[in-house]
Amino acid sequence: MKFVYFAWVKDRIGKAEETLELPADIRTVADLLAWMPSQGENYAAALNDPALVRVALDQEFAHLDDVIGEAREIALFPPVTGG
Repeated sequence: MKFVYFAWVKDRIGKAEETLELPADIRTVADLLAWMPSQGENYAAALNDPALVRVALDQEFAHLDDVIGEAREIALFPPVTGG
């Protein structure tokens, strides 16, 4: 599955995008955010507070209980602010 990272999430992980295979037990966005820090120190640094990370599935904002399902792209980014 294609992962895309933005802003400080990208900086902490150390790459803008990559392809990862998700374990079969990763079903929801919450499962994903709990699993990703186990992929290395850089992921743990980026995701040490999941409340500060937003997720989009196929370019649509996702909630923690949303099922990843057949999504082809997952994006992780900080909350967006405007003004």
